[in-house]
Amino acid sequence: MIEIGPGKGALTRHLLPRTDALHAIELDGSLAAEMQSKFASESKLRIHHADVLETDLAQWGNAVITGNLPYYITSPILEKFLRLDHRFDRAVFLMQLEVAERLLASPGTRAYGFLSVATQLVCRVELVCHVPPAAFRPPPKVDSAGVLFERKRERIPGLAEILRFAGHCFAHKRKTLRNNLRPFYGELIDRLSEASLRAEQLPAERFVTMYSELEAAKESSNPFVH
Repeated sequence: MIEIGPGKGALTRHLLPRTDALHAIELDGSLAAEMQSKFASESKLRIHHADVLETDLAQWGNAVITGNLPYYITSPILEKFLRLDHRFDRAVFLMQLEVAERLLASPGTRAYGFLSVATQLVCRVELVCHVPPAAFRPPPKVDSAGVLFERKRERIPGLAEILRFAGHCFAHKRKTLRNNLRPFYGELIDRLSEASLRAEQLPAERFVTMYSELEAAKESSNPFVH
């Protein structure tokens, strides 16, 4: 297992009996030192004083990833997990409820956006539990939620490019696809039946087929492509 942000080990102590090896990544040097002292007798545990966003999570091989995520960098951590491969088929994260709702959101709802699409293309997502502020010391001003991510077995070819494309679609959320994509595809965007819609109205899978259609149209319209 890999634990992100163990803090003082509240979750760590429950993870240790459930794994053969636990790598805990802690940015705060004093907390990392406290963890080293508190769990000195635990041979399964390795404390890494490091920034998770700068850490190669694949270096320890197959792993389940978990953690009570720091709210201010939840999105970058989620995006880092989504970029990992099939060796990391499951994660369980505690996060701000508002972010969890975005991950689970359906097209046409206010919470639906780029993070919804990116997550739902790669993973099956499940809300495991709701966690009230009173569960923390000190209590935060927001509600939290535990979320399970299970990576889909079917890999989407060219996923990085598709997600970049989806990012363009959501660049200005109130604008139509025609307006958001015109700088990249010119008049080709008019070939899409959804050109007058906004990105938030489309299911995640449609971004895959739209990207393929527009790239194919771009290639066929280029006289220098043989």
